[in-house]
Amino acid sequence: MSQLAQEISARFNELGVEIPIGEIEERLDKMINKFKVPKEEARRSVVNYFLKLHNLNRGEFYTGQSESPLAKISDITEDGKWLNIRGKVVQLWDNTHESISQVGLMGDEGGTLKFIVWESAGAPLVEEGRSYLFRSVVVNEWNGKFELNVNKSSSIESIDEDIEVGTATLEFRGAMVDIQAGSGLIKRCPHCNRALTKGACMEHGKVEGVYDLRIKAVIDDGAVVQDAILKKDLVEEITGLTLEKAIAMAADALDQGVVLEQMKTQLVGKYYLVTGSRVDRYLLADSISPVFSYEQSELDELIASAEVF
Repeated sequence: MSQLAQEISARFNELGVEIPIGEIEERLDKMINKFKVPKEEARRSVVNYFLKLHNLNRGEFYTGQSESPLAKISDITEDGKWLNIRGKVVQLWDNTHESISQVGLMGDEGGTLKFIVWESAGAPLVEEGRSYLFRSVVVNEWNGKFELNVNKSSSIESIDEDIEVGTATLEFRGAMVDIQAGSGLIKRCPHCNRALTKGACMEHGKVEGVYDLRIKAVIDDGAVVQDAILKKDLVEEITGLTLEKAIAMAADALDQGVVLEQMKTQLVGKYYLVTGSRVDRYLLADSISPVFSYEQSELDELIASAEVF
């Protein structure tokens, strides 16, 4: 701790600010030993405290220093680790928690990972399909899975690069037993792509929403229940209902709910093969195709074998 305090003090001295090592050690000791804050996070908090106290720019302090390593998702194995990471935003998820600005899935060549941008970070909004450099983000382990947290010590920079996202494709076969609320014909915020709730975006308030189609399906294989998210192109493919037709249906009925009800009537109770990448409890579908039920498949096999004889 003494060595860490000396390093911090020396860097401030280079900027023309003299801070007693004892004051730095005292704050470090309280955070690390009393409040059990990880060492790197404690270091960052103490540095930020003195930067604010002496009205110094955070960028000046870290200029020329290796603040955090540039990591890949496949390298993340340690809770509490601070790092820089570049990645493409694969998907943004609906969020109703007032302390969270955005939550979603980002990825690089090594895979995908959940990220959370806290409201206190004051970070710019990210967009699906674009690539970013996430600086000074911290790894958090939750329920045995890692996720990235963007907080007030972090920053997000847009980069002009189309990062290829590597994902392990999984298959899940079963009956669609339900289509959840928030499916069907929905509206999204034109600024951040969030699904609107009662015509309002959590970030931008009342806006003129953009129509979209989405299905949040529940698939049951008899042993496991899997939630799956289908985007517009797959919804149109599996239902034969285009976005334009769905908008017209809702306009005729003066109710967007008729679209969801038609989807339930058409899809629930039938068997499907869904492929995609699993993130937390969701399977983000890349494809979906109808299949026979297990009973029907077994019957077909019996008929085929009987014909042989």
